[in-house]
Amino acid sequence: MTTEMKRIYLETIRARYRKSTKKQKSIILTEFCEVTGYERKYALRILWKHVEPRSRRPGPKRTYSHSVIPHLIYFWNAMNRCCSKKMKAALPLWLPYYREPIDEETKRLLLQMSSATIDRRLRDYRETTQLRGLSSTRSVWVKSKIPIKLLDSEVTEAGFMESDTVAHCGNSLSGEFVNTLTMTDLYSGWTENRAMLTKTSEQVVNLVKKVEERLPFEMKGFASDNGSEFLNEDLHRYLKKRDKPVEFVRRRPYKKNDNAHVEQKNFTHVRSLFGYTRYEDPEVVILMNEIYQAYWNPLWNYFTPCMKLASKTRIGGRVKKLYDIPKTPAQRLLEHPSCPQWQAIHLKGQLRGRNPFWLKQQLDKKLKEFFDLVEKKKATSKVAS
Repeated sequence: MTTEMKRIYLETIRARYRKSTKKQKSIILTEFCEVTGYERKYALRILWKHVEPRSRRPGPKRTYSHSVIPHLIYFWNAMNRCCSKKMKAALPLWLPYYREPIDEETKRLLLQMSSATIDRRLRDYRETTQLRGLSSTRSVWVKSKIPIKLLDSEVTEAGFMESDTVAHCGNSLSGEFVNTLTMTDLYSGWTENRAMLTKTSEQVVNLVKKVEERLPFEMKGFASDNGSEFLNEDLHRYLKKRDKPVEFVRRRPYKKNDNAHVEQKNFTHVRSLFGYTRYEDPEVVILMNEIYQAYWNPLWNYFTPCMKLASKTRIGGRVKKLYDIPKTPAQRLLEHPSCPQWQAIHLKGQLRGRNPFWLKQQLDKKLKEFFDLVEKKKATSKVAS
């Protein structure tokens, strides 16, 4: 309640208080103290007009009038909103160059103002104009939007992809090095690999787009581990902000078996091909992607059968596993009961136009070219150092 409102309330209650009985006065006084916040003895004195409420704030008169504050705010903004102690020291240096209309008295007041007073005078203005940085770390927000879920038991058709990255870093994670993105379909085992230098969110999204364009089926689900290359706003926006949103889930932290389908492909499709050597040259990335896209992935997807676990039974201390008939990913897609016609035509056309022996021969040539390039880069770097 403002001072003016308290004064009006006092005038309306004062006459009634004087005419009341002792019991009524006690009730009125209690109510008056609760409403105004006055102490009981002080409230009694002002009700009987022994004293009057203060008409102005306590303490000495303000030295710095409201005409000084706009100039102070102007200097604060011009000085990049520095602290009061720095501002106190900078005011004598800035004032001679001040071109706004200002009288000598205001100049004197600005120069004599202490740093503590500057803080008090700017307090209200600082609270409304405080600069706040934008955090680039959004993993907590993104994690709240991406549920932890295992899709394996629900998958009865193609389109649900598991993804992971493999670091070609050698024995050190320092600096920039090549990474391979691996994406595999849970139903058919169809796998695509793409190489990139570093693994920023923009690069991962770009590679996921390229992989999706070459898939012989529609991507319906996307599962990943909890790495920042996947749990970011860029990938979340790409998968969700579309006409048919893709189900985006993540696996449990530190549970590699949750992502088992793609984890095993990291060895069979990446490590067995390029080993554990460190690669850090952009030219290497171009050649790796050519090998993956033109030779290695077609060889696996069209001509290399894989087995799928059909059942797993525990018998005492042993686990008995039964696997289905080995089939290539392309065969699994073609034999699916609801395989679309366009998908069957596309896959059969790709099969007719490919020769596994030619693919393997060309793969060996490209791998030799690749490792020759790596050795050449190593020799050049040694000479340079």
